[in-house]
Amino acid sequence: MKAFGVKDVNVAGWIEVEKPTLEGFDAILRPLAIAPCSSDTHALHAEGTLPIGRVLGHEAVAEVVEVAPEVKHFKPGDIVVVPTNTPNWEEPDLQQRDINNAHDSRIMGSFKFVAQKNGVMAEYFHVNNADANLVNLPENVSMKAALMTVDMMSTGFYSIENAEVKFGDNVVVIGIGPVGLMAVAGAKLRGAARIVGIGTRPDCIELAKEYGATDILSYKDGDLVEQVRKLFPKGADAVIVAGGGADSLEQALRMTKANGYVSNVNYFDAKDSFNIPARSWGLGMSDITIRGGFCPGGADRIKRLLRLIEVGRINPEKLLNYEFKGFDKIEDAFKIMDEKPRDLIKPVVLIDWK
Repeated sequence: MKAFGVKDVNVAGWIEVEKPTLEGFDAILRPLAIAPCSSDTHALHAEGTLPIGRVLGHEAVAEVVEVAPEVKHFKPGDIVVVPTNTPNWEEPDLQQRDINNAHDSRIMGSFKFVAQKNGVMAEYFHVNNADANLVNLPENVSMKAALMTVDMMSTGFYSIENAEVKFGDNVVVIGIGPVGLMAVAGAKLRGAARIVGIGTRPDCIELAKEYGATDILSYKDGDLVEQVRKLFPKGADAVIVAGGGADSLEQALRMTKANGYVSNVNYFDAKDSFNIPARSWGLGMSDITIRGGFCPGGADRIKRLLRLIEVGRINPEKLLNYEFKGFDKIEDAFKIMDEKPRDLIKPVVLIDWK
């Protein structure tokens, strides 16, 4: 079958791969909506990370084509939302609620698309444990809005959950790309008081304000830590790292008050390293909690996020400001994601197989 994946080292393109086959409690799907992600481009350019021939893509709404006999809740023709993280639900680690790493205790073990197997940018793709990982697309939720729940919304919200944001907290979000924008929206839903977005792209700034940012800061206006400390002399209650280089973690620590939280959802490069002066962490005595993680997987989480869309609490479809139509346009959308023009927030590819 035709797919878009790793054609050569640092090169993405059209490739031919074997159509997936069914196993156990699994399903075969074909994509109807796909969103290229910066983590796809990062993985492509991290030499040696992905094998040549690996299909890219991990964000999809799709049509069920075939299901294993053991699958009870889905049938061919169903339109489903596919979580980015698809845990093996029989893994013992799930008994400890370790949903992200539930695969032989491997870090991000539940992130199978691209990292462990072929992704969704193909004529057909495979999903493990279909009953536990797939969600039927609600009638009153658009395909594009649902697509944003599987990674952008789930990851952005997870950063806020990990930071344990409470009513009245002051929150800083470093990086207001798609995930950072969802962190802003999540902070507002959790009842944060002042929400500070750090970024410079005009379209992202406008949307950050719409999602709940009360302040916008830019490196162009001076040292970011000093700017945050002017707003919050004792530091923010929570600082979310959703963008920037390896130095953003050290900046976040200096922006955070004692007993506060630094929550990272930024996908760093394997070549990055962190240099954290002891003073930035209060000589190790600041009681600042540092957490980093990927969005939890499985159907239940996506159902919860879809409910928020259904009742009008949030509209993540606004993240998608570049639209392509047709399976053959995946290459164009991926290229846009890789090059990141200044007006880009997030691209989407809509596919009609008729």
